[in-house]
Amino acid sequence: MIPVKDALWQTENWQQQMRNVIREPEELMARLGLDPCREPALAEALKLFPLRVPEAFVAKMTRGDWRDPLLLQVMPSGAETVTTPGFSDDPLEERSANPVPGLIHKYRSRALLITTPSCAINCRYCFRRSFPYQENSPARRDWHAALNYIAQRSELHEVILSGGDPLVAKDQTLAELIKQIAAIEHITTLRIHTRLPLVMPARVTAELIDTLCATRLQTVVVVHCNHPNELDTETELAFSRLRAAGVTLLNQSVLLAGINDTAEVQVALQKKLFSQGVLPYYLHLLDRVQGAAHFQASEASGIALIKAMRATLPGYLVPRLVRELPGEDSKTPIAI
Repeated sequence: MIPVKDALWQTENWQQQMRNVIREPEELMARLGLDPCREPALAEALKLFPLRVPEAFVAKMTRGDWRDPLLLQVMPSGAETVTTPGFSDDPLEERSANPVPGLIHKYRSRALLITTPSCAINCRYCFRRSFPYQENSPARRDWHAALNYIAQRSELHEVILSGGDPLVAKDQTLAELIKQIAAIEHITTLRIHTRLPLVMPARVTAELIDTLCATRLQTVVVVHCNHPNELDTETELAFSRLRAAGVTLLNQSVLLAGINDTAEVQVALQKKLFSQGVLPYYLHLLDRVQGAAHFQASEASGIALIKAMRATLPGYLVPRLVRELPGEDSKTPIAI
């Protein structure tokens, strides 16, 4: 068995933490004191989608617990190898909304830039787990086409940095890209979708804060927190630094069976997010990507959760239940 690593990661900067993410299930199981023979189909699942999880995220998991809600989000499973009718490799049909490399334009007033194909963590339910990143390289030489596309469309007011995870990019790279976006007069808002402040809070550096403070753009950071156990004193510090920089903080979650599909967990999540300065945005029904069907919770369960939250929480702490459908003008709200 691989020996359990001590907490050296706590002294590493975010770049070192990125280099040292756990990539082997055996290592992850050893960290958590789990029997490595529990899941014999891991090898097949890994061929479809590799494992990546930072030490900082593993430190929030409960040792010896196969049902830990954070572990379930990242541990490969034989269920991923099952082909499920109604699920596909491109559930949102993003390839048909990909007019130039590195850019997705689905909604009239906003466009999305694939800032990097990389993530610090591979969430097993990821709807882009089969996205053709090799055709959408975000290298500097490819920015021109995407930025020119944005500049020629005055109906666009918001640019979304996504990926992968955009905060995997270096501060200098982000600063250069944001500067070029801000030079487009009709763009007023920069939105960044990221898991890094949750899974690797050390990423929120002074240099990143300087970059976000330097732009004229109104900046929104949407974190993707699914369970209250993802939040701790380190995430609270990262969020406070972002808020001090004038960043609006929102959260969107994916409704995941066996992880966050109870009223108790959802209420606790919204309260804890608010205590750390983050407001709810969306609760997504699962995007039907092949390999993730075992995470699917029903629409009826989502409706029941929203009703339970409304009975317990103030309205501003209740996220909107939505699904994303290809070809629609926006996310589709679930009527309640």
